[in-house]
Amino acid sequence: MRLNLAALTEGELLALFGPAETQVRLPEITRARLENRPLLGQELPASLTSHPLPDDSARVWGATPEQSRALSSRHTELLALGAVPEGTYQLATELYARGYSLGDIALGLQWSENVPQAGEPTVRLLTWLRDRASGLACVITSNAAQPPAPTGSEEADLHLHPNATMPELLAFHRQHVQKLGRAQKLSAEQGWRGAWQAAHDLNLVAWKRRGVVVEG
Repeated sequence: MRLNLAALTEGELLALFGPAETQVRLPEITRARLENRPLLGQELPASLTSHPLPDDSARVWGATPEQSRALSSRHTELLALGAVPEGTYQLATELYARGYSLGDIALGLQWSENVPQAGEPTVRLLTWLRDRASGLACVITSNAAQPPAPTGSEEADLHLHPNATMPELLAFHRQHVQKLGRAQKLSAEQGWRGAWQAAHDLNLVAWKRRGVVVEG
């Protein structure tokens, strides 16, 4: 499956490519929209790409010394909150994540090993709800400054708290979940990868409905 650039909103294009590249791509995107045809972009796998990496305690992660210190601090803070590590994964070229579980929460600590893109690691917390009476299936809380692009499913309740500490982020997440209903515990078989694969599946349904992803 491929991303259909013609179906993306202006905000999604800016988040993916930045202002300069969006301006370069805009004439071709506009033509595709006028001709009512897709404009194929990057590949979007049906399955969440997460390749487990060997446990190498000697390796220092991070593209810069500042990012390495931030990763170490976030890891220590998550362990102090009771999070259980579930390994390190490669998500894409130079994009990595550490998985954790904490009761009903699947946590991901994500960063880029690309120096120009190196910055503060992103932490995302995901909890699935026991029922969907609220019209929502899950709650996602993150310290990211911007929402992901393309925009995820309307059944996922997304909250961003970019300046929150790890204890604050966990407290915010639990508050968001409690407002919507009872949380569904993570099973040992499901774990971090299974929970986020289910979120990816939910997004794919929404993206296909919008025409954001097409076969190609």
